[in-house]
Amino acid sequence: MAYVIKRYSNRKLYDTQESRYVTLEDLEEMIREGKQISVVDAASGEDLTSVTLAQIILENERSRRAALPTAFLHQLIKHGESWQDFFQNSLQASLEGIISSQREADRIFTEWAARAGLVPPTTQPGREEKARESASEAETLRHELESLKEKLRTLERRMERKEEG
Repeated sequence: MAYVIKRYSNRKLYDTQESRYVTLEDLEEMIREGKQISVVDAASGEDLTSVTLAQIILENERSRRAALPTAFLHQLIKHGESWQDFFQNSLQASLEGIISSQREADRIFTEWAARAGLVPPTTQPGREEKARESASEAETLRHELESLKEKLRTLERRMERKEEG
């Protein structure tokens, strides 16, 4: 369930679940803890989540905690929405792949440690079901990757045609 954050005209952010005002740093920490947030305009109900998340990234950039390459930012602006959509989809698929790989590595390490006698073996109920879900998730990620590759090829062809024209 997403935490609903209301943004008021004075730019204050209010966490409706915790009944308190929060800062961008508080939102960043909530996200790092794994919480989903949704930011809405208090008056109109307009979704401001992506704008607020971009603000968090820009604040990190300003303090040099997460330097994005200037050339990359230029390309992102230059190629407009199509490039931004592609980047957003690619980044999402990459992050899902990283998380999936991390879960798989954790599972393998736990099994190895149990076999080596370093930790007691775990017999978690539903383990087979989790394995099936992981396989299904991996298949979904493979399909998404293929789709993204095709989109990339399409974008490259478009850019080549633009450069030729």
